[in-house]
Amino acid sequence: MKRFEENASVVYTDNEGRQIDTFVIFATDAVTGLTHINHENLQVPLDRLRLHEKTVTRYHLPIADAFSFEIFRKLRDKYAALDSRVKQEILKPELAPLTLLAKAS
Repeated sequence: MKRFEENASVVYTDNEGRQIDTFVIFATDAVTGLTHINHENLQVPLDRLRLHEKTVTRYHLPIADAFSFEIFRKLRDKYAALDSRVKQEILKPELAPLTLLAKAS
């Protein structure tokens, strides 16, 4: 099976045939065969992706410099940790004392 490595620059073709330059956030999942890409945080099949034609080596950076690349990596790790948290908080009701405004006759 063809696989895309993490941070590979790829071209994604959407349902309307538009081609979008993006990069792989995580590698291709061996079980599902889907690749997690940066564009709209999608998981797409391999037939929708192709390696970007300007990729020279396996370690092509999708952004201009290594410092920016490191920032993106740290942000990815940060949001992966946030996404792994429990999604639903258990809310405790706040009970306010009732005030008697008028007596009914």
